Amino acid sequence: MTQHQVDLAIIGAGSGNTLLTDYWDDKQVAIAEKGPFGGTCLNVGCIPTKMFVRPAELARTPVEAQRLNVSLPEGSADWPAIRDRIFSRIDPIAQNGYEYRDQSPNVQVIAEEVTLDGTHGFRTAQGTSISAEQLVIAAGSRAVIPDIEGCDLPGVHTSDTVMRLERLPERIVIVGGGFIACEFAAIFSGLGSRTTQLIRRQHLMRHMDTEIRDAFNAEAPKYWNVERNTETQRITKNADGTLEVHTSAGTHTADIVLVATGRKPNTDLIGAQQAGLDLHQDGRLVVDEYQRVLRGGQPVPGLYALGDICSTEQLKHVANYEARVVAHNLQHPHALRANSDRAVPAAVFTHPELAQIGLTEQEAVQCIGRQNVSTKTQMVGDTAYGWALEDQTGLFKVVADRRDGSILGAHVMGYQASNLIQPVVMAMNLGIDAYTAARGQYWIHPALMEVTENALLGLDVPQGQDAPL
Repeated sequence: MTQHQVDLAIIGAGSGNTLLTDYWDDKQVAIAEKGPFGGTCLNVGCIPTKMFVRPAELARTPVEAQRLNVSLPEGSADWPAIRDRIFSRIDPIAQNGYEYRDQSPNVQVIAEEVTLDGTHGFRTAQGTSISAEQLVIAAGSRAVIPDIEGCDLPGVHTSDTVMRLERLPERIVIVGGGFIACEFAAIFSGLGSRTTQLIRRQHLMRHMDTEIRDAFNAEAPKYWNVERNTETQRITKNADGTLEVHTSAGTHTADIVLVATGRKPNTDLIGAQQAGLDLHQDGRLVVDEYQRVLRGGQPVPGLYALGDICSTEQLKHVANYEARVVAHNLQHPHALRANSDRAVPAAVFTHPELAQIGLTEQEAVQCIGRQNVSTKTQMVGDTAYGWALEDQTGLFKVVADRRDGSILGAHVMGYQASNLIQPVVMAMNLGIDAYTAARGQYWIHPALMEVTENALLGLDVPQGQDAPL
């Protein structure tokens, strides 16, 4: 057994890799990463999926242009070329990240799966043991494989593998109704695959604000087939190599199947339970407000976690923020910085695009009572740029406290939803009330951002005296 004592050890080279500031240049560090550097976001998540989203949206352009009386020739999507363009950029970034750390004189890179050894160390199957003064667990998450017969067949994919297909499938069946499933349904349908999405319940994106959820559920089936209230029972392989998806409502033939039913934290892979660390019911590590991992209900000094392995929101911007908190606390153990309790925004790059932050209308009513809640739903098509787009479906909903104008949440569906919501994200995080956010600045006319302005102005909230514009 080879043993090493280091100042800092990190499990996971996604956001965990960002912890190494100049502070650590003269200290000994170990990073364990069994996969490519960059984590989920760079390799199988946010970045490559968005690089597929853009071509899929362009592929829809001829149909969208018809609404504006423009006839465009039908194009075709070159899947291998799109795939190779994307991963010829991403793979070198991951490799360069590994090489940069591996060549650092004070950093030991361990390209193996590791198992926790107590609360301040880990070991590998090859006999390497690392003990650290401080340890950060940033081991991420992985795709859930549901208990469906046939999920192990060739041609059944998760989000980790589906983007590297050899060819664009003529027919794809997607199992799941959340973020990942809806993004891939938009990608494959946009690029030309006959796409069927199977969901166990009535609604896609069922956790969103009811009004936005219902609007999206009315729009999505215009672009791909949605089978609701359908239980996927098993998957079998036909003699010609295609797959048969057997459900409670019938069967679907597909060239490939994408199983997208969520992600699970990798706590079991690193032996968190065996190390005595506290776990949530869903397997996440329990951390306190300083991102310290708990054991027996108490924080373990010098043991931190960040990202999907401990966070309720499996979002890169959350992991990056938590990494900044942990980076500070590693360097200042006697002046710890707490995580923020600010609302976290999220976007779903499906078609139409979705974005949200804060409370839904239903949640706000439960929190402060119906009489204290004001909402405004602004149709995109009722603004100048919305007219130019001939937009008939996009909407922006904002939720506020009628008593003081504080913004409680916002929910958007439509073109550029992830950008339109950002002024509200800023106002909420900086404590700016709705009227001040709307009248305390200029809004470019006739830019699409007037959708956000008009939504804020439509709220029944107090109008301050220091917002003259």
